[in-house]
Amino acid sequence: MSENQIRPPLRTLGLIGTGMIGGGLARLAVAAGLDVVLSNSRGPETLTELVTELGGHARAATPAEAARAGDLVVATIPLHAYARLSAADLAGRIVIDTMNYYPERDDRIAELDAAELTSSEMVQRHLTGSRVVKAFNNIDFRRLVTSARPAGAADRSALPLAGDDADAKARVAGLLDLIGYDAVDIGTLAESWRSEPGTSGYVRPYMRARPQGMDEEAQRRWFFESPGVPVGADRVRELAATTARVAPGGTRAALSED
Repeated sequence: MSENQIRPPLRTLGLIGTGMIGGGLARLAVAAGLDVVLSNSRGPETLTELVTELGGHARAATPAEAARAGDLVVATIPLHAYARLSAADLAGRIVIDTMNYYPERDDRIAELDAAELTSSEMVQRHLTGSRVVKAFNNIDFRRLVTSARPAGAADRSALPLAGDDADAKARVAGLLDLIGYDAVDIGTLAESWRSEPGTSGYVRPYMRARPQGMDEEAQRRWFFESPGVPVGADRVRELAATTARVAPGGTRAALSED
């Protein structure tokens, strides 16, 4: 029996956080035939509109319920709130960490400023009983949805992932494939900085160059209407391998809206 055959099937995606990235992932997952269990810090009653939009494959719950229900669980909240994730509820789970460190939003975190560890290593240290995989952190929320393509499509893009557990990474790679992306393994959580804000592979490769001279309204319209740029696996691999680690700060959180 092969390794893929003995892995449990992926049927339900749990989401802790339903902002732009979380909402985009929920839409892609439902479109791929998965059930989604949505949660946020404000309570299930605030998710009625999104659940209605997504239809019968979606339901709202508490973070604890989403953690228990998901075959994979996505933690997609601002990094400064990572300690609110329940290590007990997420014990034994594969947790997909989409979070990025933006000092202008999250305030300064000395360990990250000193590059003593990556943000995902910090999350893994908190979630002692979970297997953390970094993914979905290097693409903006709009292109995340609009650039998804079926397997084999000539213009299919790839996204990087990083983690310390090979099986957990394989499971997350399977999710990427299901919702429309190839996966590129860029290493351990210690190497996950290679897809962080400010690096060569963060957000901009997936976007067209923005025309100059646009006012704020035109920029907003361009952001939502501009198609993505396909970024294949070889290019993602190259960008991750050749990028430099940069000091945190100066990268607008709004680029990805995690």
